[in-house]
Amino acid sequence: MLFVLSGSALSAGLILTGSPGTAAALLLLFLALAGVHSPLFFPRSIGAREARRRSAVDGRPVVFWRPGCKYCMRLRIRLGRSARRLHWVDIWSDPAGAEAVRAANDGNETVPTVVVAGRPHTNPDPRWVREQLSPSE
Repeated sequence: MLFVLSGSALSAGLILTGSPGTAAALLLLFLALAGVHSPLFFPRSIGAREARRRSAVDGRPVVFWRPGCKYCMRLRIRLGRSARRLHWVDIWSDPAGAEAVRAANDGNETVPTVVVAGRPHTNPDPRWVREQLSPSE
């Protein structure tokens, strides 16, 4: 929301000074930034307890993340379509998820934290995360 408001204000100022082309370009840039930093860019988040339950059933990794995290964004982009095959937990929306991340990271809310077979991995390489998915999925 902050990106949208900031971009709108900046664009309005540029329009008033006679630069509508620059205003339109900056507004599009700010809208793109808002979209990429939005939780909507990530697969639907579920609660930590539900993610653990699902992971125990299907063996898929659990990714703990938060909006605005550039490392989470990097992981999400590099995973591409494979990202939908993981269980995502937004630690800002789920207190149990935040607690799980703090327990795995010496009290810090360091994300992304990916849990594979019950073992947490902080900010792992996206290629490694992709390798943790079974090929049949």
